[in-house]
Amino acid sequence: MKLIISSAELLKGILSVSKAIPAKPALPILENFLFVLKGNTLEITASDTELTLRTLIEVDNAIEEGQIAIPAKHITDLLKELPDQPLTISTVSDSSFECSWTSGSSTLPFFPAEDYPEIATTDDTAVRIEFPAESLVEGIASTIYATSDDEIRPAMSGIFFDIEPESTTLVASDAHKLVCYTASGIKATEKASFILHKRPAAVLRSIIGKNTEKVDISFDSKNAVFTFDQTTVVCRLIIGKYPKYRDVIPQNNSNVLRIDRAMFLNTVRRVSVCANKASNHIKFDLKENSLVISAQDLGFSIAAYENVPCQYSGDELSIGFKSTFIIEILSNMTCNGIVMKFADSKRAALIVPAEDEAESEKVCGIIMPIMI
Repeated sequence: MKLIISSAELLKGILSVSKAIPAKPALPILENFLFVLKGNTLEITASDTELTLRTLIEVDNAIEEGQIAIPAKHITDLLKELPDQPLTISTVSDSSFECSWTSGSSTLPFFPAEDYPEIATTDDTAVRIEFPAESLVEGIASTIYATSDDEIRPAMSGIFFDIEPESTTLVASDAHKLVCYTASGIKATEKASFILHKRPAAVLRSIIGKNTEKVDISFDSKNAVFTFDQTTVVCRLIIGKYPKYRDVIPQNNSNVLRIDRAMFLNTVRRVSVCANKASNHIKFDLKENSLVISAQDLGFSIAAYENVPCQYSGDELSIGFKSTFIIEILSNMTCNGIVMKFADSKRAALIVPAEDEAESEKVCGIIMPIMI
C-alpha cells in the first residue's frame, strides 16, 4: 500500500470512527483501524464486533492499492501532533509501514488485514427506510436518557423503533418513566420494529453532522446499518420483545396542568433539596390554578414547599413523584411550556410540550406516581 493524503483529513476520518475502538478488546486485532485503499478512496474501519464504524476519504494520490490493520492509538497520537500537510503512507516490509511528512517520518507496525474479523451486515430480508437526520438526532436525544441499565431486561436498555407506514415512534423506558418521540412523514412499506442499544444510539447522535440531510437505515432481525454522507454505522440489535408501551400511555386525563417548563424545573430542583435522599419523594398539591410542590425528610427534620404560578383545571389532587424522574424529563425537553395531564393520584401522569400538544403529542413523557 502507498498513498498520499492530507494529515488533517486523515485525522478527521479516524476520529470519526474511533468511538468503535474497544477499551478492552476481545481480540487484539480490534485495537487497530482497518485501512483499505481502492482507487482514490481510502476506507477506514473500526469495530468491537458489536458496533462498527466505517468512513471513506478521497486521497490526494493512490500509488499502490492494498489493505492493512494499523494500531489505532499510535496513528491517532501521531496525527494529533502534526500540522496539516501532505502525508505519505507506505508499507516498507511485511510488518511495518512508514508515515512521511515534510520534515520527518515515523515507522509503525501493521497487521495483516486478513486477521481483521468479517463485519456482519444485513441480509436479503432487510427492511429499508429513509430517516431525516435532524429527526433521528432529536429522537435519540429525546429518549436515550430514559433507557434502563437493568441487565435482567436487556430490551429495556435500548431505544425501540416502532415503524408504521406513515410515522416512526422512538420509545425508551426504565419501567418508572417512559418517553416517546414520534417522527411523521417517514415512509415504510410495512410495519416493522427493532431495538437499538443505547451505546450505538449515543454514537449516532454524536457523529451525525448538522449538514446531514438524511440517514438511510437498513435492518433485519440481528443487525442494523445506518448510512449517511461518507459514513456507515453497523450495529448488532438487541434481540427481544419490547413491552406494549401504548398500553401504559394514560387516556382520558381530565385533570390538566399548564406551566412554564423552566420555572417548573427550577422549583422541583429547589424543593427536592429537602427530600429524603434515598427516595427523592416530592408531592404535588393541585387545585384550580394552584400548584404547591413540597418535600420533607423526617429523619433530618427538614422540609420545603413552594407555590408555583400555573393554569390548572380539574379535581383537587395530591400526587407524589420521584423528583429525579421529573427533573430528567423536564431537563431533556426544549420547549417553553409543558402540559401535564393526570387521571388520578394512582395512575401514570402524561407530560407533553405545550407547543406540540396539537401535533398528536410528538414528544411525550409518562411518569409513574408514588405513594405519598
